[in-house]
Amino acid sequence: MSKRGWILFLSLGVLWGMPYLLIRIAVEDLDPVIVAGSRTIIGALLLLPVVLHRNALAPAFAKWKWLLAFTLIEISLPWWLLGHAETRLNSSTAGLLIAVVPLFAALIVTKLGHEKLEPRRILGLVVGFAGVALLVGLDIHFDDFAAVGATIIVSLCYAIGPIIIDRKLKDVPAMGVITGSLILATLIYLPFMPFLWPEAIPLDAAASVVGLGVLCTAAAFLVFFALIAEVGPARATVITYVNPAVAIVLGALVLNEPLTIGMAIGFPLVIVGSILGTSRKSAAH
Repeated sequence: MSKRGWILFLSLGVLWGMPYLLIRIAVEDLDPVIVAGSRTIIGALLLLPVVLHRNALAPAFAKWKWLLAFTLIEISLPWWLLGHAETRLNSSTAGLLIAVVPLFAALIVTKLGHEKLEPRRILGLVVGFAGVALLVGLDIHFDDFAAVGATIIVSLCYAIGPIIIDRKLKDVPAMGVITGSLILATLIYLPFMPFLWPEAIPLDAAASVVGLGVLCTAAAFLVFFALIAEVGPARATVITYVNPAVAIVLGALVLNEPLTIGMAIGFPLVIVGSILGTSRKSAAH
C-alpha cells in the first residue's frame, strides 16, 4: 500500500472508530433521535454540493424504492437503535459488538447462495461469535441484554446494507446513494425532532453531534471513497477490523471505560473470526 493509502486507511480507522464515543457522550443529554437526525442533517448538507457537482444524486433517486430500503436498513433504524443501546452500554462494548458485521455478511451471502461456507469460514464464524458470547457473558449485566440485542440488530443491518448496494444499486454512483440516504433519513427523523428537542444542549453533547456529522459522516465517506480509489474495494474493507480497536482505546482514554477481561478475550476472537469467516480460497493458478 502506498504512503497515501496508509494515510487514508489510518484516517478512516479513526473516523469510523470515533462514533461510538461521540454517541455515548451525546445520548447522556440528548434523545437518540436528536443525535441521529442532527448527524444526518449535517452530513447531507456537507455532501450535497459534492454530489450535485458530480451529478450523482439523480441516478440514486431514480431507484428510490431501493434507496429507501437502504436508508432504513443502513442509517435510520441502526443509528436510532445504536443511540438507545449506548444509553446503557459503554462505547467500547458497542464498538466491539458491531465488529461482528463481517460474520453476519458471510452468513447472509451464503444463505442467498452466492458463496459457500468452507470449513475455514465455518471455524471463523464459530470463533467470532464465541468471542461475542464471552464478551457478553463476562461483561454485560442481565438488565442490559436489551441493549446488546439492539446492537446486534444494528450489526445485522450494517451487514445487509452493502448487499443491497451490491445487488440493487451497483450501477448508481456510491456517493449519490450515501447522500440520498442521508437526505431520506433526515426526512424520516425530522417530524419527531421538535417534540424531543431539549430546553438546553450542553457543549459536550453539541460538539459530539457536530463531530458525528462533520467527521464521522461527511469526512469519513469522502475518505472512504478516496481509499477505495487508492487501494480497491476489497482491501478497503479491512478497515472493519481497525474500528473496534479505535473505539476501545478512545473509550478508555476519554471516558475512562474499563478494559475488561471480556474485551481482552472477546476482541481478538471476534477479529480472528471475522478474518477467517470472510476469507476465500485463493484461485488456482
